[in-house]
This record gives sequence, C-alpha cells and structure tokens, in this order.
Amino acid sequence: MKNLVLASALLLAPVSMTAAGQTATIQPVVAATMPAPVVPLSSDPGTANTAPKAAPKAPAPRQTPPRQTSSTKLVEPHLRVARSEIKGHARVALTFDACMGKADERILSVLVSERIPATIFVTARWLKHNPQALQVMLANPDLFELENHGQNHIPAVDKPVSIYGIASAGSSEAVRLEVQGGADAMLASGIPAPRWFRGSTAKYDLSSIAQIRAMGYRIAGYSVNGDGGSLLGAAITEKRISSAKDGDVVISHINQPTHAAGEGVAKAILDLKAKGTEFVRLQDVEDRGDDDTTE
Repeated sequence: MKNLVLASALLLAPVSMTAAGQTATIQPVVAATMPAPVVPLSSDPGTANTAPKAAPKAPAPRQTPPRQTSSTKLVEPHLRVARSEIKGHARVALTFDACMGKADERILSVLVSERIPATIFVTARWLKHNPQALQVMLANPDLFELENHGQNHIPAVDKPVSIYGIASAGSSEAVRLEVQGGADAMLASGIPAPRWFRGSTAKYDLSSIAQIRAMGYRIAGYSVNGDGGSLLGAAITEKRISSAKDGDVVISHINQPTHAAGEGVAKAILDLKAKGTEFVRLQDVEDRGDDDTTE
C-alpha cells in the first residue's frame, strides 16, 4: 500500500528533465484517467472483492382513490312534477336528503308548524342516530313521505370512480347492497316500504340506473339544487329555493344543523308559502324524470 501511495505521488508531481541545456517539464498524469484503487468493502480482507449487495427495493406506490375516467359516463337526472297550470299558484315538491349527522330542527320545525308536506330521503346511518326526529316524521304521515337514500351514503355507481371525493359502490353487487341495506333499515325502523331511491351525490351511470329500476325503484332526480349540498350560505340558499317555479322539484338537506344553509332553507319555505305555493310530495302527483329514471 505504501508503494502504491508513493507511485501515485510521483506520477502526480511535475518532473523536470534537462537535455542539451534545455529544461523540459513533464506534467503529471491527469487523475481522471487513472483507474481507481480497489477499496475493501469491509475490514475483513476476505471480502475486499465481494460484489456489492443489491439495493433495497423501492416502496410500493401508494394507492390513490379511484377517479372518474372518460369511459365512465355519469348522469345527474332531472325530475319534475305535474304543473298546477294556475297562475300565482305554483306547485313545488320539496325533497330533503338526510345523509348522516343530526336532524336540522330549523327546517323540521317549520315543516311541522306550517304543515308543509315534503319527501325525506333517509340513510340507514341517519336513522340510527336520529330516533326522535324519525318519530316526529312518523307521527305526521300527512306531511312526510320517507324514501330510500341508501345504507352508507355511497354513490350508486357500479364502476370504481370518485364523485366529489366520495368513492362509488364500484360494482353491481355493491350497488345492490347499498340500495337494499337502506330499505332494510327503513323497514326495521317502522317505515313503510320505500318506492323511490336517491343515491349519494345524485349521480349514476346508466347501468346502475337500470339495476335500481329492476329492483322496483323510481330514481328521484330534481330540478332545483337548493343548498349546494348544504354548503351554500343562507342568503343564496333562500334565493334559490324561493325562486322555484311551477313543477319544480327542489333538493336540499335536513341533516346539517350547524350549516348556514339550513337557515336559508327555512326562510325560503316561508317565502314560497307566502306566494301561495302548493307543496306536494312525490307520491301525491304525476311526475317525469329523464335518463329512464321514472318511465
């Protein structure tokens, strides 16, 4: 090893040579052209020429939620009820989703005190945590029509997509379980067998619509999005709902008592009543939906 170091030093140092009175300097060999010395991989001389160990495998890529692809066509069906055709006497169907969370007493109290009929779509999860609100609805059968919003609030789409950040059912069997699970929970709670279904996000693909229809349900679309998923402010919610016209089906939420939208819903109901609006439930009148949801 000492000889190797000495030889390297001699090669790297400039050397002067004298010939015929002239001095020539030989430049050192460029280090980059020299082969690198073998460095032992460990202090054990027996392992000096051992091949390096394989690099550890890279961790598996993280699984990302499914996303809607161009091959998955989703529809958001519209629904309207038969118009009254009486000037100044519009007919409007108020529909509410009870997804999860608690009952919004601001809305429920107005519906009861003002005797406003409405259609409420309930999930099994909401029923489990709101027995008192359910009893109020069951005690007023002339006001409340209770329908199926699914078991776990999963979009009823039989392809693996993400809608508003919510993973869809992803298969026809999962769609069946979501729909049937919601109906079973309703029957267990003393609610009559549902005839309408509205899935989480109100979006579907055409094959899931056909499947749900084959299970005996009509699918409830809408024509006015009242509260933007309960995420809008009170003022814009009130404006949207109070502007409903003859034959409109309004969708709002009755499960977010801490959201400002609920205040706007309650005020809009009173606005519509003051205009002479006729409120109807889906079971009370003729209706028509698109995307083969009702016919």
